[in-house]
Amino acid sequence: MMYPLVAELAEAGIPVTVIKLSCQPYYRWLQGPITPSEVVEAYRADALFDAHRDGPEFGHRLLADEAREAGEAMSDRTAWRIASSNGWFSAFGKPKRSKSRRPGPPVHDDLCAVADEKGRTRQMFAADAPNDLWLTDITEHKTAEGKLYLCAIKDVFSGRIVGCSIDSRMKSRLAVAALENAVRMRGDVAGCVVHSDRGSQFRSRKFRRALTRHHMVGSMGRVGSSGDNAAMESFFALLQKNVLDRRSWTTREQLRIAIVTWIERTYHRRRRQARLGRLTPIEFEIIMNTTVALAA
Repeated sequence: MMYPLVAELAEAGIPVTVIKLSCQPYYRWLQGPITPSEVVEAYRADALFDAHRDGPEFGHRLLADEAREAGEAMSDRTAWRIASSNGWFSAFGKPKRSKSRRPGPPVHDDLCAVADEKGRTRQMFAADAPNDLWLTDITEHKTAEGKLYLCAIKDVFSGRIVGCSIDSRMKSRLAVAALENAVRMRGDVAGCVVHSDRGSQFRSRKFRRALTRHHMVGSMGRVGSSGDNAAMESFFALLQKNVLDRRSWTTREQLRIAIVTWIERTYHRRRRQARLGRLTPIEFEIIMNTTVALAA
């Protein structure tokens, strides 16, 4: 017995050579060449691969978000299984823990500290509206020209970086410039709490005067609190993995452009956050602002 394709060729007058093969495997494949679940799996894997190729730093949860955006819905667990079986892991490992330094004396009360039912003090970073609570901190990274310092300010409500400043020196003007940039972006910030660690830049008179000038309230973390400013440190950990440790940086300008590009293009517009309902900071602010406007 000849396979159908071979028979059709022979009937059309095309010379063919037939070898003796079993027909049973062919007809078995013809009855069920591939299962529906395998088709679904293939489309999901294709979407995850495209997301991994475009963002090799993304973990399986963010890959699943990108795949859903492309029309291939799946759970985070399914995305992990497919990505793991294909070796599509995040390109970066866990960040190194920085060495602790002795903090200076506080110049503000810790307004983010709350006591639980057992009387233990812990940090509470929550905001019900934009410009209620900002977090700020400073990070550094090496280039061939020397170190580059970044001071960033994060709005707890949406997770958006509302202001930042980058300089070759870690002086008080670095923190002041970041605060001024944030104020220019957000407008009415009177009453906003700005929480920081006990770094000298945030304890400086210039920074305190800037807070007073804009009618803002300073807050400063405690000594020995493992959760102090953790939300800001988590942002810097992401920055470290996704930008700072990806390559060696020749100039400060190269690194500065890479930092700003990642914040604006990826962190604000592509990186969805579970606490925001799988929305990006920009999407969350747009939806919330629209809701408030309609309610008014």
